[in-house]
Amino acid sequence: MDPINRRAWSDPSTVKSFRHLEGWTDPGERAALECVRGEAAGQPILDLGVGAGRTVALLLPVSKDYVGLDYTPELARACRKKHPGVRILDGDARDLSRFADGSFKLVVFSFNGIDAVNPEDRMTILREVRRVLRPGGIFLFSSHNRSGPGHGEKLSFGIHRTRNPVKLAHRAIVALRHAARTVRNYGTYSKLGFDGDGYSIRNASAHNHGILIYYVSLENQLRQLSGVGFRPDPIVFASSDGRRVLPADDTSDAWWFHFVVRR
Repeated sequence: MDPINRRAWSDPSTVKSFRHLEGWTDPGERAALECVRGEAAGQPILDLGVGAGRTVALLLPVSKDYVGLDYTPELARACRKKHPGVRILDGDARDLSRFADGSFKLVVFSFNGIDAVNPEDRMTILREVRRVLRPGGIFLFSSHNRSGPGHGEKLSFGIHRTRNPVKLAHRAIVALRHAARTVRNYGTYSKLGFDGDGYSIRNASAHNHGILIYYVSLENQLRQLSGVGFRPDPIVFASSDGRRVLPADDTSDAWWFHFVVRR
């Protein structure tokens, strides 16, 4: 997954699109951050997978004691340019050895960044995050829902609906420009799908079908968190509407989940 996903993240078109991202990805992300805002206020925050800096503007008001990290140098550079003076590092969530045990009150891994690595590396990230959190510290992250509408996406050219004819025409032109790459990526990467115990790996339509993504069942994600030593009572929000999710709920409308879990 690494060479495929890194190639997609470092593509100039991806970096350009990420530079313009602002605000919340969805109601669930907003609900999750509001849930921890008061407790994390003024406390040290680690922002994993910071990308081009969308979350910097969301987290700096919570605490100026902030550091962002991204494993794609092109995105990290874009983030530093967009937010001069903010501490943004090149680094990998699988290796947080530069940070001592118990360094942070809050660790954030937004936009399903944890889903870009293989199952073994996912568990490494969970263990590393737990290590750098203070006792009682909070891990806020999102992950794709194996039972959601995004699992197993078919070939798509990314022409999102809009009532604005100019925007629609522009999107169609962009999609046509990248059509050959989209078809090629889908034909290659869709064959790499894999079904495991409580998770799947699938080609997602984002970035011209250029990425492989880990999709997890709610039950399995809770089991993973408990297995590495997080407290067994996380708060979970649905991306679709920000509602609180319980294990027995129907979550088929949620593209992903937002987890608030404690060390």
